[in-house]
Amino acid sequence: MDLTQIVAVAKSRSIVTAIDATWATTLLLRPLDLEVGISIHAATKYIVGHSDGMLGVITTNTETYDAVRAASQDLGGCAGVEECNLALRGLRSLGVRLERQGATGLALAEWLETRSEVSAVLHPALPSFAGHDLWKRDFKGSAGLFSIELASREVTAVRRFIDSLKLFSIGFSWGGFESLVLPIHPESRSLPLWQDRGPIIRLQIGLEDPEDLKADLAAALDTLG
Repeated sequence: MDLTQIVAVAKSRSIVTAIDATWATTLLLRPLDLEVGISIHAATKYIVGHSDGMLGVITTNTETYDAVRAASQDLGGCAGVEECNLALRGLRSLGVRLERQGATGLALAEWLETRSEVSAVLHPALPSFAGHDLWKRDFKGSAGLFSIELASREVTAVRRFIDSLKLFSIGFSWGGFESLVLPIHPESRSLPLWQDRGPIIRLQIGLEDPEDLKADLAAALDTLG
């Protein structure tokens, strides 16, 4: 999406803008520099970084700070001491983790585009991605979370692929040190309307050896041939 255009339209109508910037963290995207009013992060993901704490972070510009803080106090939200400690621990290695996971993720995404069993790779750093130019303009890099569309529409294709993986565990969350896989069903969303496409599988790339992950994905894709 075009963040600059959205913010411009919203500001012209005195509408406060908010964005979930969890995928990029503040290292890869600075929403407030783009004049977004509120930036939200699920610190549970990359910031904590070890899949062992639940935490959320809200940052705002000057204009929205008082209203957001008042709402937070009224709702009684309060982060736990241990969760904050885990986030401080995670911040120490956030940069090197994100750099490694982003590089491995992009390398795997580029390789997956060459596989006949994959009809599309949904990764913003790929030139084939619909929003690639906007990503290049606003982001400083890519993270390790992306999705692939399988070419096969067999009912058992997703199950065969996932059950064949050895290094990827099934997991709903992401952003930790381990690689995860999850079948997703975007067709159930009402916004935006989802095109009729093949099965979508989300991949969270961890800190394992890139060649090991590639071999694991290759073996799983071979079961679809």
